[in-house]
Formats: sequence, structure tokens, C-alpha cells
Amino acid sequence: MTAVMMLAAVFLLGIDGAAVFHLERTLPLSSNSTSMEQLIARDRARHARILRESTAVHGVVSFPVYGSADADLFGLYYTKIKLGSPPREFKVVIDTGSDVLWVMSNTCVNCPRSSNLQIQPTFFDTTASSTARVIPCTHKYCAPFNQSGTAWCSRNGQCGYTIRYLDSSATSGVYVKDEFHFDSLLPGSGIANCSSAPILFGVSTYQSGYLTSTDFTVGGILGFGRGDLSVFSQLSSRGLIPRVFSHCLRGEGSGGGIFVMGKVLAPGIMYTPLVPSQSVFFHLSFSAKYVFIVITMHFAKKKAKF
Repeated sequence: MTAVMMLAAVFLLGIDGAAVFHLERTLPLSSNSTSMEQLIARDRARHARILRESTAVHGVVSFPVYGSADADLFGLYYTKIKLGSPPREFKVVIDTGSDVLWVMSNTCVNCPRSSNLQIQPTFFDTTASSTARVIPCTHKYCAPFNQSGTAWCSRNGQCGYTIRYLDSSATSGVYVKDEFHFDSLLPGSGIANCSSAPILFGVSTYQSGYLTSTDFTVGGILGFGRGDLSVFSQLSSRGLIPRVFSHCLRGEGSGGGIFVMGKVLAPGIMYTPLVPSQSVFFHLSFSAKYVFIVITMHFAKKKAKF
């Protein structure tokens, strides 16, 4: 079977002006005075310097990807995230077709308690996290949710939500604000620095449809859509990461891959701007000389204030 590698890298441009730089030659004009080994060594040094400079300016958050598109193995891709204080690990499906990150509540009445994927689901307990705060209907954070048409006010004044998916399954719960933990690369090195930031996400107390099945149960869904509620939009709106992401989904063997929020300047990585469109999706365009599987992504058009 031919290995299939899916690679997508997207960034949003916001440049109003232009800059002119004068370039000077660092190598002599004579090609005989510089060996190929020297050229390769200098090129590697240049790329290393670019990587150091890029991580010094931009944050890079990396998540390992597990699973496979092969229905006989997983039929989905998921990653691991940590929420709360103390942090707890949750395995969540990566979904570019929705915005909200949600995990299952420990009080959920019909959430699957096991998974045929041999993954033990983790449940979120708002009382067990010292930094968890349930969002009330009167809070300013609830306004964007109500505008999206997915939010509602519960009897006890909490900001609730109902999210419906194309397969007719749905999830309902309350919005919570808590710490989202992630590893970011330290400037000038490949060492990961543990960081955290408060984000808004859903804690589901009710599931319906396919989400009640144990066939593909993980622990929640990481919405990576264009809306203001996506984790990417929340982190980038605060300046914690640039509005750039990339991911590589491995299609052979046991699958897996990598998912990166932030821009990495490295040999072999190409970034492409989003194609302007009136669609609810953002589309990508690639050069014909490269072979890609076309993927649609979507992002927030403006910064959200969280």
C-alpha cells in the first residue's frame, strides 16, 4: 500500500506595509573557492539560526497525534490535552468542522464509560479543579456563545450549550473557564517549557446519537474550526501563539502524526495563505508540482476578547 502523508500549513496575513532590505554577498563570486561541503554546512547553520530566531519571537505549541483514518484501526485522529488544577489528561478527537473544545463531565448520565478503542475515557470534575469556574449566563463571556446560537441559559443561571454534528449526534453541557496546559518550545532550543492559559471550553453532561456509542469513544472533541471559541483562536487572540498552524497525518501503518500551533521555520516546511472565500470554511490552494490531499480549514476572521 502506498503511504499517504497529509500535510497542511496555514497562516493569516496581516501586513499593511512593506520593507526593503539591502542584501550583501557572504560567499565569494568564484565558485572554485567554496566547496560543496562548506555550502551545505553554511546552509545548515542558516536554517538553525532561523529556527532559533523563530522560536524566540513566536510560541510553538506541539501536540502528538494518535489514531488513523483506517476504520479497521481507529477511524479518527485524536490528541492528548491537559485541563484544570491539578492538570488532568484528556484524549480528544481533532475536528476541523467544529469550534468548541468539550470533554465529558463526571456527572454525565449517558456518556460512555468505556471505549472499544481500548482508551479509558477521562471525566472532568469542576469541583476537583481549584481553577475551574462555571460560566454564568450574566457573564460577558457567555455573549459570544448566545450569538452563535448554540448557547442557552440553564435553570440555575449557568451558560449551557448544545452542539449538533452532521451525523445527527449531539452533546449538551455547561461552559467552564479553566487552565489549559501545553508545552511550548523554549527560544533557541528544542526543550519544551510547560505553560498554561485560561480558556473557555464545554463540560458535557448529556450525549445523544453516535456519541453514546462505545465504538469510537475517546473523551471529547477538540474543535479546530474558524470560530472564536476554538482553542487556537483563544490562544492566538491573546498573543500566546501566532495565527499559524500545521499538521501532518500519517496514513500508513498505525497512523499518528503531529499537530502544531505556531510557526516553525524549518527546511521542507511550506506555508500557504488561506484562500479568501465567503464560505463558512477557509480553503487552501497548493502548487501543482506538489502532491497533497485537499483539506478545508476554518479560522476566526477577527480577534476574540476572552
